[in-house]
Formats: sequence, structure tokens, C-alpha cells
Amino acid sequence: MPTSPIAVIVLAAGQGTRMRSSTPKVLHRLAGLPLIHHVLESARALDPAHLVVVVRHDRDTVAASVLEVAPHATLVDQDELPGTGRAVEQAVEALPADFAGDVVVVSADVPFVDLATLTDLLARHREAAADATLLSAFLENPTGYGRIVRRSDDSVDRIVEQKDATEKERAIAEINSGTYVFTVAALRTHLPFVTPSNAQNEKYLTDVIGLLTLNGGIVAAKPVDETWRVEGINDRAQLAVAARRLNDRIVRHWQLEGVSILDPQTTWIDRDVSLAADVEILPGTQLKGATVIEAGAIVGPDTTLVDTEVGEGATVKRTDATLAVIGARASVGPFSYLRPGTILGADGKIGGFVETKNATIGAGSKVPHLSYIGDTEIGEGSNLGAGTITANYDGVNKHRTVIGSHVRMGSHNVYVAPVRIGDGAASGAGAVVRKDVPPGSLALSVAPQRTISGWVEAKRPGSAGAVAAAAALAADGAEHDQKSANDEPAE
Repeated sequence: MPTSPIAVIVLAAGQGTRMRSSTPKVLHRLAGLPLIHHVLESARALDPAHLVVVVRHDRDTVAASVLEVAPHATLVDQDELPGTGRAVEQAVEALPADFAGDVVVVSADVPFVDLATLTDLLARHREAAADATLLSAFLENPTGYGRIVRRSDDSVDRIVEQKDATEKERAIAEINSGTYVFTVAALRTHLPFVTPSNAQNEKYLTDVIGLLTLNGGIVAAKPVDETWRVEGINDRAQLAVAARRLNDRIVRHWQLEGVSILDPQTTWIDRDVSLAADVEILPGTQLKGATVIEAGAIVGPDTTLVDTEVGEGATVKRTDATLAVIGARASVGPFSYLRPGTILGADGKIGGFVETKNATIGAGSKVPHLSYIGDTEIGEGSNLGAGTITANYDGVNKHRTVIGSHVRMGSHNVYVAPVRIGDGAASGAGAVVRKDVPPGSLALSVAPQRTISGWVEAKRPGSAGAVAAAAALAADGAEHDQKSANDEPAE
């Protein structure tokens, strides 16, 4: 294919009212990425000399998202005159005056038009020496799309939009996908003559096709083999269909790479997730963001990991984790909540009903049961008893708890931060630790137990507890009397 320069124009100015959302349509997410990021990825893969993105609705939000992945893109603000024709007209005006190459036009809400599809479209355009080439598709139900009207010799005559089409034209199955290649000369010559004289009072880009054919220009069309690639996303129902389609492809990709996924229908994997061979994913699992899972790890069931690293051979069961690191051969869950900043070392354990936040738990250390560990550092080989709480907030500021290595702490301990527990220390059950504990020391919070006899009968007379207590006391008394009688010496 000739190597003349390419410009890519991405149309992202629409409001997307059918989404019924405060979020711009092109920023709704598909496999973890905004729709427009999928499109920009394909556009950038063409290595264009110029990348122009046309914005309008919620301009600053969309522009910020564009610049995240395409920092060198040229942003063009569409003016009050609506329509794709006006958007492309303004984008072409932003190109250098000496640009003389081809212009690829794509829509920010058509995320599956990939590099291979665009490359084939460019090749068809250049082989035909065309002024314009359309990416088309044959659909069983073409409702909503512009129809491609061909001449008797099968060449392209024009495109007619759904609202402007006759009944005969609406019966045409070949549709315009909204993806094009034009010579820049064709656009510069004909766009000024496009008028908003149509049902929507917009400047249609498709009218350029009619003007080209009227003036003897060459217009080609390249049908796609996979029609789903040109499906646009206009509402949340279509977004859900697209999400399922893409997820099925992602899941299959990882299965072919050696990942065991027991239930593909309940497993969701974002585009940027990375999985090693021999990972096992159990049902009901969502892997989001830039999550990375190493070889031999088992994740699930019913687990959601967001931007989380899971080490080789680790097990993560019924867990919600975000921005966490789980070491090799570590164990997490069930019903664990790992908040951002959690780092669990190799062979460590975060057990059932444990919440962690901004906590580093060393190699081989364990927080097995019913605990909250926040703003905490734990050394190696330590074990915290059930019901441990690090009280990290004094109502104004957060403070850290530091627990050393090979520490053995009792059940139902509370550590009132800031506090340090030295290596090899221990604590008794129910300890409230407010002061530092030196290495090898035992921390106790001992208070004498006080027992008030008859309290239930006196304070809750007639209650079920009082009746049960009276019966138990009576039974104890009878047993005592019988024992006393048996212990009397024989005469």
C-alpha cells in the first residue's frame, strides 16, 4: 500500500441523549476503557501524521480523556452548526494547508473498528484510486443506519439517511457504517457546498458522497466480513451487548493462552488485565483495570479484583480487592476486603471477614479472622488473634501501628495508634494496647471480674432468663443436696 500521509478524524462531539446519562456517551466504559479509548487505539495504530478529535458536549471532560491516551491529538471544538459534515469540515480546517494525503474518519461510539479493518479500508481506497471509500455492512435489520444507494453498474451513487429515505430505500440492506476514507482534496472541495437541508437540519458528511458522484468522482465501498465490528453504541442496552461480545472474546483469548476459566458466562475480564498460564478463575469473578495474576494462582469464586497483583500460587477466595498486592502462595478470604495500599507478603494470610487498608503484612504473617487492619505495618511470621482492631483514627488524624516479626497477639486485641509492638512480643486476650510493647514482652489489660448473684431475677423478674436461671439454680441445689446425702457416713 502506498505510504502517502494519513490524517485521522475522530468524531466525538455528540451528546448521546439515548444513554440518558450525565456521563458523555463516548466515556462510558467497555471492558474497563472508555469507548473513545478503543477508537483512539485503532486510530493511533495507523501511525497518522495528524490525529484530530472533534469535541463539543461536555467538552472539557471528553478532552481530558482523549489527552490521557493521545497527548499529541489536535482538539477541535464544533460550533453551533450541527452535523457530521460540519464536524469534519472544521477538522479539515485544522490540518496544515500543505497536507495532501488521505483522511480517515471514524466515530468515537463505534469501538470495534480495529486496525485490520481500517487497513483493509485504506487498501481498497487506494487500489480503486477513489476520492472516497465507505466501510459498509449488510445487515438483516438495517433500521437506523444510512443506506448505500448503488447505480445499475453496482457503483456507489449516494447515501441516504434513515429519516430521509423512501420506503424502497429503507429496504436496502447495505448500510453506511460511518467510517470513511477521503482524499483531503475531495473534502476541501465539496464540504463547503453541503447544506443542512434535510429532516434533521444538519450538515451531513454523507452528502459529500452524492456531490462527488454528481461531479464524476470515484466512490468505492468496502463491506466488512464481521458486521458486528461496525455496530455503534447509542444506549445502555447496546453497550451491554457490546460488553458481552468483547468479554467473550477476551475470555476465549485467555483460555487459549492456558488459563482455566470454569464459567465464562460469569467471568468478566477487562482489556488491560494480564494472566499467566495455569491461572484458575472460578465462577463469579471480575478482574478489572490493570490486574495482574501470576502462574498457578486460583482466584474466585465470587471475587472482584481491581488494579490488584496476585502472586504465583496464591489463593484468593470470595474477596473484594482494589490496588492491593498479594504475594506468592499467600491466602486471602473468604469474605475479605482489601482496600488500597494493602500489601500481603509471600505465604501470608488474610482470612475470613478481614478488612485491610494501607497495610503491609510481612511474609508468613497472618491475620486470620474478623479483624480490621488499617495504616499498619506487620513484620514477618507474626500472628494476630481473632477480632484484632488497629484503631488508627483519633477523630482528626490517622496514625500508624507497627507490629514486629514473630509476634503472637491474643484474640480481641485493640491497638490504639500510634503504637509499636516489638519483635517476639505477645499479648493476652482482650488487651487494649495504648503503649509501646518492647520486644519479647507480654501485654495484658487485666481487670477483676465482678459477679452479681441474682441480678437477672431482681432486674428481669418473670422473664425467660429469670425462669431459666431459677430452674437451673433449683436443679443445682437439688444436685448439691443429693451429693451431701450420699457423702453422710453410715451409722
